[in-house]
Order: sequence, then structure tokens, then C-alpha cells
Amino acid sequence: MKSATSGKDRVVLDTSLFVNPEVRNHFGASPTDAMKEFLEIAEEIPSLAFYMPSSIFEELMNFVDRRKVPGKLLAVIQQKSPSKYEMHVPATFLYELIEDIRDRINKGLRIAEKAVRNVGSVDERELIKSMRKSYRDALREGIIDSKEDVDLILLAKELDALLVTVDQGAIKWAEKLGIRWLLPERFRDYLMSFLEDRQK
Repeated sequence: MKSATSGKDRVVLDTSLFVNPEVRNHFGASPTDAMKEFLEIAEEIPSLAFYMPSSIFEELMNFVDRRKVPGKLLAVIQQKSPSKYEMHVPATFLYELIEDIRDRINKGLRIAEKAVRNVGSVDERELIKSMRKSYRDALREGIIDSKEDVDLILLAKELDALLVTVDQGAIKWAEKLGIRWLLPERFRDYLMSFLEDRQK
């Protein structure tokens, strides 16, 4: 039996679309308002099918007022976990990921060594604050550092979908797998282009 969404272009959504203040304002002032506005627009675009990994959907539900989210949410955003046991990822992807993690660990060690050398010459609070920022930048920026990130990338790969996320790590590793992506600040324009095409 043919799926109702098989002829549609697929879009995989990240939590950041509705939660990150810098991008959600394109849809609403709060996560709940942003989601409601998105749903109203998305319902008018039958040529697109929207997906969200179950882990991402659960994460999103912690940020919205569930009582104000319309029931049509489940009809518009389909929850689907990637087929983890059936998917194949190139071995080079794993090699590059391990190499990247090793480089980041070494950077983290150098940052810790530098902080230890500065003990006594700098205010302790400032030293800890500086070390935390440098350590976070070195180890977490531009890397997939959660199972939710992995779910997002694998689902987009499995569905051959457009990935919408602000997470630079997810984008970097999605590119390695040939996944199309779009920054959330352009997502509303992307959706509106479909509505404009329908009105012509």
C-alpha cells in the first residue's frame, strides 16, 4: 500500500525551530506561540510532510504549554524514530567522528593545563568562568553531542529529507552524509514560498 506522504517532500524539524529565541521569533514570541503559528502555516502546504524524531518531540514538549498546543499537532508533525538497526552509515563517517572527538579531548586537556598554570595569578571565579567557556567551545561546538542530534541526522538521511536546525554540529555532520539543510531563520520564507506558488 502506498503511503499518503510518499509523494511529498519531507522536512525533519529540530527543537531549536521553536525554542531558540533568535529563530522562533519568526513564528511567535514563545515556544507555544511559535508552534501554533507553524502548524497553521504547515496545514496549508499539502506538498510537504513534516517529521520529528520521537526523542526531539519529547524534548520539545518540555518547552511548550501542552494545554495550548492543538491536537492537530500529531497530524501535522509525524513522530518517527530513525530505523537504527537497518540504516547503513559510511565507515569514514565513524572514523572522522572519532578523530574529531580525539582532537577535542586534546584541546580540552590543553585548556585545563593552562588554567592550572594560572592558579594564584588570576581570580578563582574568573579563572573557572574562562575555563568553562573555553572548554565548552572546544568540546561542544560543531559536534554531535547527544543522541537527539544523532536521531535528527539519521532520520533526515533515512527519509532523504530537508533538515531544519540551528545546531552547527548537526549541520556539519549532516553535510558529510549529503543531507540537505536549512537554517531556521529562513524556514518561514521557505514555507511561504509554497503558499505563494499555490496562489499563482
